[in-house]
Amino acid sequence: MKLALFDLDGTLLPTDSDHAFGEFMCAIGWADGEAWRARNQQFFEQYQAGTLVLADYVAFATSAWRDRPLAEAEAARERFMREVIGPQLRPVALDLVRAHQAAGDQVAVVTATNEFVTRPIATAFGVDTLLAVELVRDPRGQVTGAVHGTPTFREGKVTRVQAWLQAQGRSLADYDDVLFYSDSTNDLPLLEAVPTPVATNPTPALRQIAQERGWRILDLFETP
Repeated sequence: MKLALFDLDGTLLPTDSDHAFGEFMCAIGWADGEAWRARNQQFFEQYQAGTLVLADYVAFATSAWRDRPLAEAEAARERFMREVIGPQLRPVALDLVRAHQAAGDQVAVVTATNEFVTRPIATAFGVDTLLAVELVRDPRGQVTGAVHGTPTFREGKVTRVQAWLQAQGRSLADYDDVLFYSDSTNDLPLLEAVPTPVATNPTPALRQIAQERGWRILDLFETP
């Protein structure tokens, strides 16, 4: 059996769901438009540059919705899925995931975006296993803005994948092949940890690395 691991933003989606959710918070009036957008863009640029401090971003990104009643936040997320993410679900990406599933491969999404935003997106791709940034919740179930455990970011993706497999009594070596699809150099630790890295819609930096190392390059679509 093979294991297929997928990054989400820029890989299966031609957008960044975390950044897009922030823009959506501004659009519905939950965040101060101009100032919030500017800070959101700064964090996004830090991510692209590989300098993001994830805990700082999570505290910022969740601030727009975490103090609202959970049902209200979930309703906004459903609207976000319909209005923003739905149009970004590309058949070519859905077909790639489904091809692995049809072949009997184990499939998981491994993303540095938080689980509140990405759970319904993984579901839309038909993927049950989501390894995402987990959020701390208080006794009432409200998100606090802190990160629970190891975030699925950079080396943390390797740690979380290994822990998930260990919980099943498995390791990467137990599979006939392990593929990881990603667009970003932020994911180099996991790309280097698997037998078959696939640079998918890669950034120029990752494309150059993939070409130098002879990795497979897959262009599903153009990303902004």
